[in-house]
Amino acid sequence: MATLEINNLHAEVAENGERILRGVDLEVNSGEIHALMGPNGSGKSTTAKVIAGHPAYEVTDGEIVLHLDEEDVEDVDADEDEMAWDLLDLEPNERAALGIFLAFQYPAEIEGVTMTNFLRQALNAKLEEREELFEDEDEADAEEDEDEGYETSPMEGPADDGEIGVAEFQQILSEKMELLDMDESFAQRYLNAGFSGGEKKQNEVLQAAILEPSIAVLDEIDSGLDIDRLNDVAQGIERLRDEQGTGVLQITHYQRILDYVEPDRVHVMLDGEVVMEGDAELAETLEEKGYDWVREQVYETA
Repeated sequence: MATLEINNLHAEVAENGERILRGVDLEVNSGEIHALMGPNGSGKSTTAKVIAGHPAYEVTDGEIVLHLDEEDVEDVDADEDEMAWDLLDLEPNERAALGIFLAFQYPAEIEGVTMTNFLRQALNAKLEEREELFEDEDEADAEEDEDEGYETSPMEGPADDGEIGVAEFQQILSEKMELLDMDESFAQRYLNAGFSGGEKKQNEVLQAAILEPSIAVLDEIDSGLDIDRLNDVAQGIERLRDEQGTGVLQITHYQRILDYVEPDRVHVMLDGEVVMEGDAELAETLEEKGYDWVREQVYETA
């Protein structure tokens, strides 16, 4: 079971130095669903982006550590000292290779790139990066020397490159779409082009299913969804946890998605800090009393 551990995390906007996070403490295990709630401007989305390594933010203090166990590294030859990784030392693609996934609040639309092609390339990129992260330094140097001076010839034509070929990926994709109860014709469309808001959010869940992350951070994946799409997305999130063992950090303003996906833990952010934690009942209380109630509770205690 993997664990994402955030300790005393402070971060600011890189461009102007505006402080956003002021000591975030948070822990999420694989196989669990956590809800991170709070009003606008409290730092929820910034937390998600900092976990993923977004360059717009600079971490000024604290740590983000991903702890892996033997099951997480069955596909690689990992040493004992490679079971805990300081994510702040890694690039976004390296964090993704280790099992961190971020579902965007506003997914990009890309004409001309099919869902199938995009997802296969993403999976192969993750596998390649993962192999390099755990590769012995001597082996890596030897491969670099061997490749020096050579280039792929354009005469070879389009190659079925990557560890996962087209035929094998089609089988993987079919299984994942069946798991999420999605129509397979969905994958033949261009990436998010012409998608409704609900379809874009379903696509984010599909990407997580394909990449099989240890920890998936879902940034307001419930925003803009009608009841039917909300139910579809919620069922997808539950299957990520139940079938793949993914740990989910669900960022949201509202309690409504938690009616469909009951969290194991609820964390409340105010002013760049997690100030209150509880079980699913806490989300119901927030729906009833609002965030001013939390502010009153926190400041009275202080």
